[in-house]
Amino acid sequence: MSETPQRITISNRKARHDYFIVETVEAGMVLTGTEVKSLRKSNANLQDSYAELRNGEVWLEGMHISPYEQGAISNHDPRRRRKLLLQKKQIRKLMGRMKEKGSTLIPLSVYFKGPFAKVELALARGKKTFDKRDAIARRDAERDIARARRSRT
Repeated sequence: MSETPQRITISNRKARHDYFIVETVEAGMVLTGTEVKSLRKSNANLQDSYAELRNGEVWLEGMHISPYEQGAISNHDPRRRRKLLLQKKQIRKLMGRMKEKGSTLIPLSVYFKGPFAKVELALARGKKTFDKRDAIARRDAERDIARARRSRT
């Protein structure tokens, strides 16, 4: 059985800098036709977006999908709330994990898996400023080590 290729359309690069990623889950998205066409052109932004649990459903808030250029009257609201599709078992698990203090659901990336738009959600905890500085210092040190190794060979 062959895997369907994934093509990452949009990614939230700042999320891994601002949060500790505890767990990730893949969810489908309920979209209109013009939203799908705009997503295929990568005309979207995940910054400042988050997922919310309401009445046993998961909703994506704050994601901006630009209106489709060729869409006329059928264009969508760029910042509308979008429903995410998960199994009930996954939603119950997320509800239990969200009760922990400081936990939040953030989207890491949006991609197409075959004809379907998927979002990679992460259960995350916010980083403090000193955690961010440590991560930057560690990354710089690794870069210096790699540079020194290359110059020796």
